[in-house]
Amino acid sequence: MWRYAVGAGAALLLAFGGLLLFQRGPSPSPLAAVLPAMPGNASAAAPLPDAAPEADAKTREQKRFDRYDKDRNEAVSRDEYFAARHKAFARLDANGDGRLSFEEWAAKSIAKFTGADADKSGVLTRSEFAATAPPRRPPAARCACAKPVPAPSPAAKGDEEEN
Repeated sequence: MWRYAVGAGAALLLAFGGLLLFQRGPSPSPLAAVLPAMPGNASAAAPLPDAAPEADAKTREQKRFDRYDKDRNEAVSRDEYFAARHKAFARLDANGDGRLSFEEWAAKSIAKFTGADADKSGVLTRSEFAATAPPRRPPAARCACAKPVPAPSPAAKGDEEEN
């Protein structure tokens, strides 16, 4: 029970301290005494606009619609809708017969398997299979700061003074 009383007392002390800090108002900056006043009249600056500039009114869906509507007639036809799919299919259809075989669909995987099969046996050993692993990207840097230089230990300092 006494823990609750101590916690409530600490909270009241913190609130009272915050109240005292905020009642004093802003303290003058120590730089204001050191830096000279800006030359010229501050009111001579360009006046601010009455309203903030607005972002583009087009929504994400409007932009997506405009990408599909190639002839700009405010309607997306079936051909316009499937145009991107036709291009992707055409890239995969290597022989251009309009049919996608398994070999055409899996061309990259087949090429990867063939390149990894060093002895051309048609099967991958453990070492050959390891060659098919996607390359790992290094982890993103957490901090762009320079690493701190460790201070010399007191024992190392004493050794330098003796030499």
